[in-house]
Amino acid sequence: MRIFDPHIHMTSRTTDDYRAMYDAGVRALVEPAFWLGQPRTSPASFSDYFDGLLGWEPYRAAQYGIRHHCTIGLNPKEANDPRCTPVLDLLPRFLAKDGVVAVGEIGFDTVTPAEEHAFAAQLALAVEHRLPALVHTPHRDKAGGTARSLAVVAESGIDPGFVVLDHLNELTVGHVVETGCWMGFSIYPDTKMTPSRMVEILQRYGTERMLVNSAADWGHSDPLLTRATGEAMLAAGFDEADVDRVLWQNPTVFYAQSGRLDVDATGSAESAGTPANPTFPAAGLYAGNSVARGGS
Repeated sequence: MRIFDPHIHMTSRTTDDYRAMYDAGVRALVEPAFWLGQPRTSPASFSDYFDGLLGWEPYRAAQYGIRHHCTIGLNPKEANDPRCTPVLDLLPRFLAKDGVVAVGEIGFDTVTPAEEHAFAAQLALAVEHRLPALVHTPHRDKAGGTARSLAVVAESGIDPGFVVLDHLNELTVGHVVETGCWMGFSIYPDTKMTPSRMVEILQRYGTERMLVNSAADWGHSDPLLTRATGEAMLAAGFDEADVDRVLWQNPTVFYAQSGRLDVDATGSAESAGTPANPTFPAAGLYAGNSVARGGS
């Protein structure tokens, strides 16, 4: 089973997670820029964070046989903080980088005017840079927030096929399925989706334009729930081609629209020189540093 996790926050995860993900079949991922829990206080802190998503984290992932890409954007929660909104002026510099495969996470948190302004501005940047957009649907009033998100997407003029609405569930997928947008589902303990619920959605709506992610972050989350979803699909009667479509082909097709996706078609890391069973980190340094703390 080859797995491409299209939404996971590895900055908040450990190298043990990378090892476990590799063993589970994960060979590629996308890390969206997101809220860190601790409020940022200036655009400069975003610059350092974005640099990490483009530099250190891809290096760290490569040590464990996984291709790392990212999305860049001002997340909706911090779009309400006037100390953070000047980062919108910095985004074009980062959106031009090779490792960036979409604008995101953007969208709504509590559906405020400030969030809508940042959302619309970043959709315009996605159009300008010919990049897909990763849209975060709110955790509160999800149905209303999803409907408003679709309206803002429509008003922007972006190709719906360049947009994924993420964190969907049974209440919201029906709003998106006929729009031409992609549909993202976070398999996340307690607060989002479970593998069994995801299987029921796939049985009802099919596998086209469906993305399954772990959204694993610093909260109670599990980066192996993509694998668990694939296993649940097989147990429910889906075949291996269906699983591969959802867990590998769909995210590859969606993010390849950026023209910057760099994954081996087989899901193999060997072509990049990464050992098939990476017991130890590979050789090499990033900016003079390695993942081997205390070592050279």
